[in-house]
Parts: sequence; structure tokens; C-alpha cells
Amino acid sequence: MTAPLDRRALLADERGTLYKEAELRVALVYPSPYRAAMSSLGYQQIYRTLHEMPGVAADRAMLADEGSHERGLVTLETGQPVGGYPMLAYSVAYELEIAGVVETLERASIPVLVKDRDHRHPLVIAGGPLTFSNPAPLAPFFDVIILGEGEELIVELVTIGRDLGFDREKIWSALAGRPGYYLPHLHGERVPPVAAVDDSLLPARSVIATPHTELADMFMTEAARGCSRGCTYCVMRRSTNGGMRIVPREKIISGIPAGTRRVGLVGAAVTDHPDIAAIVRDVVDGGREVGISSLRADKLSDELVGLLARGGYRTLTVAGDGSSERMRRVIERSTRADHLIRSAEFARTHRLHTLKVYMMLGIPTETDEDVDELVQLSKQLAAIHPRVAYGLAPFVAKRNTPLDGTPFAGIALVEHRLERLSKGLRAAGLADKVKVRPTSARWAWVEYMLAQGESNAGLAVMDAHRAGGTFAAYKKAFIAHGVEPTGPRARVPSSEELKTLKRQRIAVVAG
Repeated sequence: MTAPLDRRALLADERGTLYKEAELRVALVYPSPYRAAMSSLGYQQIYRTLHEMPGVAADRAMLADEGSHERGLVTLETGQPVGGYPMLAYSVAYELEIAGVVETLERASIPVLVKDRDHRHPLVIAGGPLTFSNPAPLAPFFDVIILGEGEELIVELVTIGRDLGFDREKIWSALAGRPGYYLPHLHGERVPPVAAVDDSLLPARSVIATPHTELADMFMTEAARGCSRGCTYCVMRRSTNGGMRIVPREKIISGIPAGTRRVGLVGAAVTDHPDIAAIVRDVVDGGREVGISSLRADKLSDELVGLLARGGYRTLTVAGDGSSERMRRVIERSTRADHLIRSAEFARTHRLHTLKVYMMLGIPTETDEDVDELVQLSKQLAAIHPRVAYGLAPFVAKRNTPLDGTPFAGIALVEHRLERLSKGLRAAGLADKVKVRPTSARWAWVEYMLAQGESNAGLAVMDAHRAGGTFAAYKKAFIAHGVEPTGPRARVPSSEELKTLKRQRIAVVAG
């Protein structure tokens, strides 16, 4: 593992960094390391938005990389301690980043809990993708939480804060009753509706390019926002402006800066854009590489995949989500087996190195027979393309979706289904052709407890993080704080379940 870069080295490798003298500087905090922070288009969009305000600048700070010797928390642009800023604005993407919120506040020497702060401490606010589903576990840590799309509300909040001297009591009074703000001290567990921005503000575009992300030196721009599909597990169907909002082709292309070599088209359903093939053609005809954040197998065509190959694609990544046709119907996913088979044919035709398919295990009503059907599909895919990879994730029910409250399948059951799939692939002679890359069932359960939890789940995260952040620490903290998900049959895994899981893992290693 390479040594973490210090802030000066990171800044030196950036292009597009904004520097500005301003009366008011806001610390824009990301509770994950630099690589994740600078891959977030929303984080970059708020960075741009704050810099566009007269007399305001934003300085970035993020969680230190593993192995870093940094003790405090300073901003990249100035090297100043975050605790000295009048306002900290966090962007939180998903549940497991809540531990990063705790750690960054501790590193900044700011009381982690709102109730322990006073006039000496900065105003601490949050926004980001997590607010579309369940921001309640964030409540103990934040004075104000912006819900949904924040480009307009962040301007309003900073303006009010500046006028009121960032006095939290006065700001709370000023925001009470305004749409789009979750004030935990006022709303309790009742989270208000999310906010939307005017479509004229679309698209969000990245500001800074850096080689130190998974999307190295890529300029990101929205092709669309929201989603018009009805997948029952997905929070993006909770659209803020009545469905998918399309960014016109000419607006996307004209916004790409001169000299850009890599372009990322971002959105929940980019391939649903009616002009997607023409947009990709515009990008690659300009001599640029292209990336798309979401490929729908039922929307792929030979032309589009050919353009992606020209634009530097080496892996064709699509989502099947359900392990069988029945499972895909359960979650109202439009992808069918023939769409995945056709994707493999496109990948072979255009000589792409790998076909990667995202799948979920543990969907409600799933049986072993559904997993067996995935083995049969794997035979068909492997007969077409020599390299197939599954990204397998346990199903986690999210708030504000039709499957809200659905119980977690269980760690032992998910592990059983995963092993059944692996055995089936080995028996079919596909172990070298079809790779299975699962995410942890244990950490998916932790994510589930947070996704379905209330504000006490946030307190449990704080205690678990301070106890070492292990799975056992989370389990103990959830019990101590009485964290219970909304699902009627959901529960903490028993000790016997965990023993069974351990025996299964030993058997897998031995086999």
C-alpha cells in the first residue's frame, strides 16, 4: 500500500481548484477519504455553488486515509483547523459513512453531539444522498440537515447564517417552517419532505480533476437527474421533480471544458436519456474517453456499446439485481435474462475484457431455486463471453421505498446462498470463467440497521466507532441503544446464527 499523500501533494496534482479571498469561509467536509470525496459530483457541485456566492469561499476537508499520521482535521486549501470555521457543511452519501462523521468531528475537537455544543462551536450542517432515504441517524450530530437537492438551500442557509452571526438558536428560528430543512431538535423522528432545485440549475458539473480517485482525471457532468423507473428497492424513485429530468444534449456537450480528455456522464439512469448514443458519439468523436455511471442492460445497443469501446471501455457493467426472472419481477426490475445475454454478446463483439453484472441476494421470497437459476444463466453468459464477474450485494431495504420495512434476510442465509452459488459454478466448471465478488453480509446487516433506524441508531454508531468499529462493537451498541428496524420480523442475529456463519466460513476455506 502506498503512503498517503499530504494535502500539498494532493493540491499540486489537482486541476481546477478554486482559490478566492472571502470574508466568509465555509469548511466543506466529506466523511470518507479524498479518493471518495473527489469522486462525488454532489460534493463538487456544492463546492462550486459556495464559491459562486459573493464574499463566500469553501475549503475542503475529509477523513484521513488509512495509515495517515494526521491527528487533527485541517482544510486542504488553507491548512487551517476545521474547528475554527463558523460553519461545517457535510456531504454524507450512505449509512456506513456516519462513523466518518463521528471521527471527523472528534479530529476537529468539536463535541460530536449537538446537545454538547455552545456558542463557541461552529454550526454543523449535513446534506447529501443519504437524505433521500433516511437521515434520522444523522440527527444527534447536526444542527441542520438539508434534505434532497441542496444547490439552492445551501445558498439560503449560508446567507441566513451570515446575517445572524451563525447563532444556532437564531438560525433554528429562522428556518422553522421552511421546506427542505430537517431540524432534529424540532422535528424529532418525523423527517420532512425532500427539496428540489429548479431544472434550469441542471446539470451539476465537476470542478476539480485529480488523478487520485477511481475516476482519475475525469470531468463529470449530469446527463439526467432522478429516475422514472419503478424498481421497488431504489430510493431514486423518490424523485424530487416528478420523475427523471433530462439534460439536453447540447447543454451537456457545450459544458465540457476544452482540453478535457475523460468525460463521465452521471445519473441514476443515464442510458434512459433519449439521445444517449448521440451524446456518447459527440464525446468520443472529440477524441475523449467516456464513462457512464449507470448502464441499463435493456437499453444497450450494438451502436452504443461500440461507441463505449471506442471511448475506452474495457469492462461492460450492467445490473441484473435479481438472481432469477421471478426475483426481478418481485422488485419490478425491467431487466430480463435475454437482456443480460445480449449484453454478453455486445461485450464479445466489441472485444471488451469483462462483462460485470451487479446482483442482489436475499430479496424477499428468494429461494435456493432462484440462486440455481443464476447458475444456469451463468452457463449461458460464459458460453458467450470468457470473462464474467458478479458483484453480489445483500439486499438492504431503504426508507421511502415500497420495500421499506422489509426484514433483512439474515447473515447466515445470505452466506448460504452465496456458497450455493459458488458450489453451483464450481460444479458447472465455471470457477475460472465466472468470478464472484461479494460484499460482506455482516456489514450489509449493519447498513440495514442504520437504513431502517431512528436517531438512536446514530448514537449506536458513535459508541461502536469509539469501541473500535468492529462488527461485534456495532452489534453490542445496537442492543445497548435499543435500535430496532421497522420490519416486523427484523432482529439482531443470534449468537447461534453467528456460530453457524463461522462454521460455514471454516467449511468454505477447508473446501
